[in-house]
Amino acid sequence: MANMLLSPKERNLTPDEVEHLDKRRRRGQLFLVICFQCLIVSTLLTLWSGQDLTYSPGWAHPVAYWNATTLILATFFGLTGLRLRRGSTEFISY
Repeated sequence: MANMLLSPKERNLTPDEVEHLDKRRRRGQLFLVICFQCLIVSTLLTLWSGQDLTYSPGWAHPVAYWNATTLILATFFGLTGLRLRRGSTEFISY
C-alpha cells in the first residue's frame, strides 16, 4: 500500500529518484540557512550603512554596497531554497 502522506507524484518513485529528491531538498535547506545568515549580516550592516551614505564622499560607499549585495544574495538564496524544498512536509530535514 502506498504511503498516503506523500504527494501522488512521489508515491511510485524509484530509489534513485528518491535519492535525487532528497538531495534537492537538502540543497534547498542549505540555501535557506544561507539566506538567513545573509539576512543577519545585512541587518547588522544596516547600522553602518546610514553613516556610510552620510559621510563617504561621492560614489565611495563600500558598506552600503556590501549591504545591498547581502540583501540581493539573501533574496536569491531564499527564493531558490524555497523552490528546491517544495513538496517537503518536514520543517527541518536533518
